[in-house]
Amino acid sequence: MRKKPHPPHPSKQAPEAPADAPLPAVEPAPDAGAAPGLQAPADAPEAVAAAAPPPAPEPVAAPAAPAEDATSRLSSELAEQKDRLLRMAADFDNYRKRSAKERADTWGRAQADLVQRLLDVVDDLGRVAHLDPAQTSALALHEGMGLVEKKLLKAFESAGVERIDPSGAAFDPNAHEAVMTVPAPSADLDGQVSTVFQAGYRSGALLLRPARVAVYAWVEPAVPDLVN
Repeated sequence: MRKKPHPPHPSKQAPEAPADAPLPAVEPAPDAGAAPGLQAPADAPEAVAAAAPPPAPEPVAAPAAPAEDATSRLSSELAEQKDRLLRMAADFDNYRKRSAKERADTWGRAQADLVQRLLDVVDDLGRVAHLDPAQTSALALHEGMGLVEKKLLKAFESAGVERIDPSGAAFDPNAHEAVMTVPAPSADLDGQVSTVFQAGYRSGALLLRPARVAVYAWVEPAVPDLVN
């Protein structure tokens, strides 16, 4: 017959923990989904986190590239310069056309002014040309032509045209054209105009036609040989 166990002696019972003693750590229960008999180590979450690849960084909007800003600025400046050049070309073309028209108008007005000055001379020439030869002497015709010439030269002078008549003057190659030379009777006449074949004309500083003249040329006389 079994004997009933005796209750433990009060002195041999485990000492009671103090009221403020910390509770013992309780191990977590194994995962229900894990295989029976296997338990995940305590540092399993840290190992999984270390083995997993780092998450991709979120895309951040990149600031506008300086190169794109410079290209846009240069394109804008190029367009402005092109527009400015086109405007300048159009203005220059208009100026060229306006200048050509003004020159043509000025030349036309100058021609009309000269013709207007010569109209009276033309009328006088017409009167002389229609004189009756039977009733007009050669002297009267000569005097009439002289008056017409003077009137014509006066009209030229009023228009700024000067007649070049270098009779007795020194030869000037800038205003005279020598068509021949004539032996000079003395050395002091060397290089002077002897005869004017055709008068010249000048308008201001512009030579319209040189005077065609003959020029004196001095030649030293030959010294005869002395015969003993």
